[in-house]
Amino acid sequence: MAPDHSVALDQLYSEVQRAPNEMIARTFSNKMWDFWLEAPDEPSQSMLDEALRAMRVGDYLRALDRLDSLVSYCPFYAEGYNQRAFLHFLRGDYAMVLPDIDQAIALNPRHTGALTGKALTLIELDRAVEAQLVLRDAVALNPWLSERFLITEPEGDDL
Repeated sequence: MAPDHSVALDQLYSEVQRAPNEMIARTFSNKMWDFWLEAPDEPSQSMLDEALRAMRVGDYLRALDRLDSLVSYCPFYAEGYNQRAFLHFLRGDYAMVLPDIDQAIALNPRHTGALTGKALTLIELDRAVEAQLVLRDAVALNPWLSERFLITEPEGDDL
């Protein structure tokens, strides 16, 4: 079972929404990532860490292997799906992003990284109206996300 950081994350969402500027908000966002990247146990943490190292050096095959293992081992851990979706995004395989990102969001609906990742993927897939809806959801959780600048004004009844 994934670690339950809901109380701490509730506090961080509250803090980030009250943050007076982007620099202060970033400290809260970084703490969220610390929680999201905490895997359920030592074997799953090792798989995640290996995958992240492989992605950093561009070894996408190794990263995919580790993330596939992680998702099989911990199907309830949102970050496994989120990181695999990010890997697909880096590879430009946008259609493969959506199933994983949707699973990450299903497991952790307030994961702003997954939400913005989905929005960016929808933009790449020329699905701008859907992307705007997801971006708005993400920015409602964290008004300081850098992707906030991608929000456009609604045109007619588009949104």
